[in-house]
Amino acid sequence: MAIKLRKFGRTGLTVTDMGFGAAPIGNFLKPIPEEVSNALVERAWAAGMRYFDTAPLYGHGLSEIRLGQALRWKKRDDFVVSSKVGRLLKPAPRASIDFTPWVDAAPFTLHFDYSYDGAMRSLDDTLQRMAIERIDIAFIHDCDVFNHGPEQQKVYFRQAMDGSYKALLKMREQGVVKSIGFGVNEWQVCHEALKQGDFDSFLLAGRYTLLEQDSLDEFLPLCEERNVAVVIGGGLNSGILATGAVAGAKYNYAPAPQPILDKVRKIEVVCARHKVPLPAAALQFLLAHPAIASHVPGTRTVQQMEQNIAWISHPIPAAFWQELKQEGLLRQDAPTPKG
Repeated sequence: MAIKLRKFGRTGLTVTDMGFGAAPIGNFLKPIPEEVSNALVERAWAAGMRYFDTAPLYGHGLSEIRLGQALRWKKRDDFVVSSKVGRLLKPAPRASIDFTPWVDAAPFTLHFDYSYDGAMRSLDDTLQRMAIERIDIAFIHDCDVFNHGPEQQKVYFRQAMDGSYKALLKMREQGVVKSIGFGVNEWQVCHEALKQGDFDSFLLAGRYTLLEQDSLDEFLPLCEERNVAVVIGGGLNSGILATGAVAGAKYNYAPAPQPILDKVRKIEVVCARHKVPLPAAALQFLLAHPAIASHVPGTRTVQQMEQNIAWISHPIPAAFWQELKQEGLLRQDAPTPKG
């Protein structure tokens, strides 16, 4: 299964069904050399990827800087870029900055700002860091309980709807961006935003995967009804769907709890029976839902990218998906790829 083009909801944009997630080249957890960062983008391009997702958060601006440099001589109309608003970067001495979990990041401090002016400035700063003339998709970033806790999230969500959302609406009306939405770790935030606002797209991290499909209850059906595009991040649940239920497996960026380990082990049994690699099943599952336009797995080496490309091309029989449902390991109403 080669990387293919897909319509991006109602926007008129076209993206590839696998995109390049640029968080790792912000030096997430450990540094990536410049030559490897450039090689990753070039390999993605050679494989046919034409959708690239980044954010000011990733490496305190380093991801945007590197991605912009790697794309600098590509024809601008040949690719789609998404970035995010909700944080502003301010220059500071390196010794004064806590870069965790980024390593050797750019010398900027991060400040949450979901205001109207903050969103306007954020996108302008992104364009300068990337040295490109436009961003196609703008997401309001991390306005969720995962990052802020329940009480502060309510405050920031209201600020985002009263501020960032109105700024992005204006930019969409002016043709500065073509698609606006939220990029968060919880489908409930996306669903509430879609009920309250006129959004085109969402980036949902880790909440629609082979392990969990609760977003089928309300959010994804509403997206399908309104022709809203969804991008999936964290399709491997931050690690466990790539490694399997091994010691130290990560789920939601932390050690996987026992119920998750147990479920993954059961899925692995079905995988073994059908000779299907677990990560191949995890990645191919994402694209079966009609609202999902793309997914952006993060890779930190060219070898990992080659492996992802191989996984999305691995043949999977229809009987595999049927058995997962029969065993109660996959929701009955979850769309699955054609065998």
